[in-house]
Amino acid sequence: MRVLALDTALGATSVAVVDYPSGTVLARASLPMQRGHAEALMPMIEQAMAGVEGGFGSLSRIGTTVGPGSFTGLRVAVSAARSLGLALAIPVVGVSTLAAYAAPVIASGARSMTAVAIDARHGAVFFESFWLDGKKALGPLVLGLEQAAETLRSGRCRLVGTGAPALHDHARKLGLEADLIETGPAPDILWVARLAAAADPACAPARPLYLKAASAVPQGHGQIARA
Repeated sequence: MRVLALDTALGATSVAVVDYPSGTVLARASLPMQRGHAEALMPMIEQAMAGVEGGFGSLSRIGTTVGPGSFTGLRVAVSAARSLGLALAIPVVGVSTLAAYAAPVIASGARSMTAVAIDARHGAVFFESFWLDGKKALGPLVLGLEQAAETLRSGRCRLVGTGAPALHDHARKLGLEADLIETGPAPDILWVARLAAAADPACAPARPLYLKAASAVPQGHGQIARA
């Protein structure tokens, strides 16, 4: 199976092409950015596929992060993945950014729970926790930092994600033990590819995962009155 993985949900635009079951990485690129995902993604896809023998026709599946993350940013990869999947007549699967952050930590084998916190701004995080075997313990949810810290009382855990440092600080204030894992601005795109390869297309739709409403509010003033 040859998988094209895409991610624009958070602070990077990332693309990878990976062969399974060997796990051979045929192409990989990631550019940190807060804006400009839409302009960056397609050129990155084209560049990645240009170096892949067989090109687009060799792909078996497309995987894309679906959020939670940037309200508009995550739609860039989702839209591109759906369009390519339709054109190539191959399955498209969605991967949670929370699961993509958690997967390498869980796979490392440390004997503690894993909690993922992604900065949702205004003192809140997108939160999900996982048991040792990778099964969900809680979430996905939007929680205030204090609420999220309270969920860690069940035992020592590992914290990962862009909101993990702030959550770690709150946990320490409550006297809770937690290990802070170094985190990039977005999940490792190779783990997005790996999760996409393992997913059942029937159970992992490429549909945006919104845990809260958009922060943008339509302006009501200055509108032209209708007759």
